[in-house]
Amino acid sequence: MEPERVRLILVVGMLLCAGLMLVYPINSEMSADILFDDDVDDRIEQESIGNSTRYGLVLRIVHDDGGKLTSNLSRLQALMKLEQEALDGSNPDTSWEATHVWIERILTPFQIWDEAFAVHNRSLANATQWSEVMQPTIEDGWCGNGSSEEGLAAFEVTMMLLPKNTNFGIACPAFAGASADQPPDANELLWMVWLTGEGDTDWGELDEWAQKVTESTEFEVRAVGVNMMFAKSKDIAEHDLLFILPPSIVILALILTIGLRDPVIAAVTLAGVGLVICAELGALAASGHQFSIVDGIAIPIILGVSVDGAFWYCRSSRERDEVRSMLFIAMMTTVAAVSLAMVSPLKAQRSLAKVIVFGIVLGWAMTRFVLEDFYLQRRKKNHLIEEENKTSPHPALAWSWPVALLVLVALAAASPGGVKVLDIEQFLPEGDPALVELEDLQSKYVLASSTIAWVVLEVDGDSADDLQQVMDFQEQLKQHPSIISIDSGMFRSPLVIGLSGDGKGTTIDEYATSSNGSMLMDDSRLQKNGITTGVAIAVFIDGKNIDAGLIFKDDVEKLLATNNLSGGVGGELPTGAELAKSFDETRITQILVAGIAIFFVAHMILNSPIRASRIAIGTVAVGAALDGIAGLVGGRGITSSLSVLLGMGFAADYLSHASSEHSPTAMDTSARWWAAITSASAFVLLGIVTFPPAQNTGRLLTIGILISILLATCLSFTGDSSTTLDEDR
Repeated sequence: MEPERVRLILVVGMLLCAGLMLVYPINSEMSADILFDDDVDDRIEQESIGNSTRYGLVLRIVHDDGGKLTSNLSRLQALMKLEQEALDGSNPDTSWEATHVWIERILTPFQIWDEAFAVHNRSLANATQWSEVMQPTIEDGWCGNGSSEEGLAAFEVTMMLLPKNTNFGIACPAFAGASADQPPDANELLWMVWLTGEGDTDWGELDEWAQKVTESTEFEVRAVGVNMMFAKSKDIAEHDLLFILPPSIVILALILTIGLRDPVIAAVTLAGVGLVICAELGALAASGHQFSIVDGIAIPIILGVSVDGAFWYCRSSRERDEVRSMLFIAMMTTVAAVSLAMVSPLKAQRSLAKVIVFGIVLGWAMTRFVLEDFYLQRRKKNHLIEEENKTSPHPALAWSWPVALLVLVALAAASPGGVKVLDIEQFLPEGDPALVELEDLQSKYVLASSTIAWVVLEVDGDSADDLQQVMDFQEQLKQHPSIISIDSGMFRSPLVIGLSGDGKGTTIDEYATSSNGSMLMDDSRLQKNGITTGVAIAVFIDGKNIDAGLIFKDDVEKLLATNNLSGGVGGELPTGAELAKSFDETRITQILVAGIAIFFVAHMILNSPIRASRIAIGTVAVGAALDGIAGLVGGRGITSSLSVLLGMGFAADYLSHASSEHSPTAMDTSARWWAAITSASAFVLLGIVTFPPAQNTGRLLTIGILISILLATCLSFTGDSSTTLDEDR
């Protein structure tokens, strides 16, 4: 096909793909679901028929004056009214306004307390003073051995939604300082809110509603908890992306103009890169790709990588075919390295790798098929092609290559092991007020200091044997030391929420249908097409004890096997900790596999085992060094693995140039360094943003480019011995 026709097809195709962004706008998400796969959690989402805690968001409520809240009956009843208004929209000042997402359910202490008082024919909602519901005294309160189911539920919800240092009063008179004739006395409390809606739930709407209520009532309401922190991290990432894109474009334009000595080439190059990015985003959005906010990191990376060709075509002494070969090798080796992340157990890494690989390939196609002739014409016009005197480097400099490799290996060896567990702290800057508040919540509340692990059991809803097995399993599960318990001294309740104890019937379906459910989950059954296929059990474990989370997962899997039950264990902490452990065990293997992949790709294209070996060895050394640097400076996190692979791609790029059969010239060195400086400029800006994954990626890639360009320079000092050896073969 004629070059002009190929060029036209590519440009028109990219313009059409870019136009798809108008039809399929980019909507990035940020949640644990976007970050990693959790088969247990996914199944609960798809098959749960009751409100499960996986959807629960948290509100923190205090009075404007910071005074008494639960012991002040008028304030308590005002909150009960606020709860009702949020559900029915009867008060415009406090109603829920969003139409695409709405409140499905609210859990507050008051509704459970009212039910506990109703057992004694008393009404909290209609009382005018506390004595009307406190007298006659309920001697053992709600935590005694003789308490009703409603009373025990009231005790549990009080322990979960009120601070730990609260005077619990009637909730548990057995506690020091508490009395059965006193109400719980707290200055703040939590609500749990379940949202539902069309498509992905927008947690930010809850924060907006909380601000509206704060402005129009006597209470300060704040949306808190991990899910809201994910929403905040999304806002930070979006702000950072908008912040760095304009200066990145300006700096790239300046460097391109100075390095190429031609503002026209700089302008056309940036226009081409812009079209590549828009075309990619449009095509991915139209194909149904679910963007995470982490994918935004790919944009400055593609910006930096896609401009290399301009320097090699316009600044080097290489001929057209040589440049084509070099850029093709660079693209293929980079793609070979980064593609390994597309099989990562981390969904966010797979998504980011997909965006980067697609962008790199499109950028190469733009340079090779659309801009190549333009670059060569401008090169001739600017008289950039010239013969140079080729001088051989001093023989002693040939030792810089093995010495540099040894330095990189030593750097990798000096690094500590370990990988950060995938949690919210990786997505917010250190010292962020939201993290400070989370620590405060965790110190005050049982609910905030714990995390939920999920256990799913495969069962038959019509089976009596399965019902007995599930009940026996739940009792055994409650004995695990990692599970948080609500303990009054007389009454101990491990926070294991599955089939509740108030049901009747001989099968799971009969039992669950007759049960009132729990305060956190209406129905624990999982169903497909109306047929019960499983039971979900929520277990509260210590949210900060990573080792305990791993032990819990292993122990429960053994318990399932012992009881001849099929099922699985999931949840953010157990799954995130297991992924971190797996990554720590395989990260060196991943670097070696990437090196092997680069060797085969380079050998296939170059047909030179010596050159391919040098490229592969150098990329492995760079990858190991970057992995070591990640462990030394900030800890290995969600993006460090992909940054290492991308750094190996850069190393393969520059090493393929340096190992070329063409003897190096000053112009080639200039082209290599200007290309590196241009790419690094985008990564330097990425390294100063607030969003930690982007910041860490930018810093690692900047260091990676610096190491790669220095290593490539060392390789160029070895001369053309590799070529001679290959020819001798």
